[in-house]
Amino acid sequence: MRKALIIGIDNYKTCPLEGCCNDADSIEQILRCNGDESPNFSTKIFKNVQTKAALKKLIEDCFSGDADVALFYYSGHGHIDNVGGYLVTPDFGDHDFGVSLQDVLTIANNSRCKDKIIILDSCYSGIFGSISTLGQSTAVINEGVTILTASRSTETSIEINGHGLFTSLLLEALNGGAADITGHITPGGIYAYIDKALGPWEQRPVFKTNVTRFTPLRKVIPQVDISIIRKICTYFPNENSQLPIDPSFEPTNSLDVQHNIIPPYADPHNTKIFSDLQKLEGIGLVVPIGEDHMYFAAMHSKSCALTSIGKQYWRLVNDKLI
Repeated sequence: MRKALIIGIDNYKTCPLEGCCNDADSIEQILRCNGDESPNFSTKIFKNVQTKAALKKLIEDCFSGDADVALFYYSGHGHIDNVGGYLVTPDFGDHDFGVSLQDVLTIANNSRCKDKIIILDSCYSGIFGSISTLGQSTAVINEGVTILTASRSTETSIEINGHGLFTSLLLEALNGGAADITGHITPGGIYAYIDKALGPWEQRPVFKTNVTRFTPLRKVIPQVDISIIRKICTYFPNENSQLPIDPSFEPTNSLDVQHNIIPPYADPHNTKIFSDLQKLEGIGLVVPIGEDHMYFAAMHSKSCALTSIGKQYWRLVNDKLI
């Protein structure tokens, strides 16, 4: 069971925003389904939540129960003072800005849900989970909690083209930009994608976690079908072996094709293997030995081998982990 609470607040009386409700709509839409349209999160979206009490109740509801994954996304104003940080609600006033990040973390830490994921697109949100948030000598993020924020504790978060800059990149990541070879998109992959996209002079995302495994937030259709990736141990008996190939692997080296051909001529069994090898090369798992392209490796009777990441996936397949 996977559930997600998505909050976007634009309507602040004295300091309105323009992209937070757009952010919420887009995040809710992309989290609802995987790339193949299969169900993903059961989502609830609330826009322009008016009061601190209402927002806190929604957060408590999000992390109640024992769901496999509970995700909370917030786009709106953030505030920081000498006590800690806050998710600002439209009823804010002097010395009472909204839901404190300490309260959010306490709620998540005490939750019985297996994985608790908190994503904040708000100013100064990087303070979340830090020492100053808790007022203690050490920050405490309980096991199963993951935090991803738009900016550091000293930075504001930028809006561009009707969306938060951070959320724009988050959407790209969830749409496949952060997918691994098998099509899974994890919080770590999302952070790596956003981190690379933001330069040293822009706001910097913050990632904090206490997990023993990454839970995918979304799945997309992989570039190469998983059934082909699983053949990697068939083609390569061990992770350091090389697979000899020759002209019989190249499908155009056939009497049916009008050009110079050389024996051994194209063999249907070998050309099927070669097609798989070319796909694995395209995602960086296989590399030709002594040639720049797989075509020439075949025509010149060379070999191919696993790359470093190919060896990692060989081990995953060999250990039946994928």
